[in-house]
Amino acid sequence: MPGSLLVGGLIVSLVFGMALLSFVWTPHDPTLVDASVRLQKPSPEYWFGTDKFGRDVFSQILMGSRTTLFVGFVAVGVAALIGVPLGIVAGMAPHWFGELLMRGNDLVLAFPALLLTIMFSAVYGAGTLVAMIAIGIASIPHFARLIRGGTLQVMKTEYVLAARAAGRGPFSIALRHVLPNVSSLVIVQASVGFAIAVLAEAALSFLGFGTPPPTPSWGRMLQESQEMLSIAPRLAVFPGVAIAVVVLGFNLLGDGLRDRFDPKLEDRR
Repeated sequence: MPGSLLVGGLIVSLVFGMALLSFVWTPHDPTLVDASVRLQKPSPEYWFGTDKFGRDVFSQILMGSRTTLFVGFVAVGVAALIGVPLGIVAGMAPHWFGELLMRGNDLVLAFPALLLTIMFSAVYGAGTLVAMIAIGIASIPHFARLIRGGTLQVMKTEYVLAARAAGRGPFSIALRHVLPNVSSLVIVQASVGFAIAVLAEAALSFLGFGTPPPTPSWGRMLQESQEMLSIAPRLAVFPGVAIAVVVLGFNLLGDGLRDRFDPKLEDRR
C-alpha cells in the first residue's frame, strides 16, 4: 500500500471518527456562551481552552468536523452527479457536440467557487446549503473534463467496438462499459474535490458567507479569533491546524488512490 494512501486514510478516518463522536459526546456544549470562563487557557476541564465568548474550543472543533464533512459530501455529490454524466455524454457524443459541451463547461470553470458562492449568497442569502450548492456547481467542470478524457479512451477499446457491432445502444454501452472503467477516476477526483470543498467552506465561513452561527465552523472560528491574536493566538492555531490536516489528508488519499488505480504511475517509479 502506498505511503500516501495509508497516511491519508488514517487522517481521514480520524476526522470521520471525530465527527461521529460529536453526535454522542462533547466535553461541553459547543454553543453555550459563558462569560465567566472566557479566554481560559487549556486545562483538564477545557482541553483547548475557551474562546472570547466562553465556549469550549475542543467541543467546537469536534462539532465543526461534522459540519466540514457534511459540506464536503454534499458539494462533491452535486459535482459528481452532474459532472460524471456530462463527461460521459461529451465523450460518447459526436466530436463537435462534445467540444460544444466542453466550451460551456469552461464558462462555469471561469467562476471560482468563492466568487460563485458570493453571487449565490447575494441572491439567496448566506447559509450552509447555498455554500454547498455553489461549491458543488463550481466543481462540476473538473469532474466533466476528467471523465470525458477517460470516456474517450474507453470508446477506443475493442470490447466497446464489439458492443457497437453487436447492436448495443449508447445507454447500454455507457452503463455496462464506460461507467465501470471510469469509476476509479471518479473516486480519485472525489477525494481531491473533497479537500477543495473543505477549504472553500472554511474560506466562505471566514468571510461570513458559509455556515451561520451558532453552528460551529472552523472557518468562522478563525474569523472570530482575529481580534484575539495578540492575546490568545491559540484560538487561531487549533481551527487552522484542523483545516490544514483535513485538506492534507484528503489530498494524500487522492494521490494514493491515483497511484493505486493507475499502474502506469507505479511503473514510472
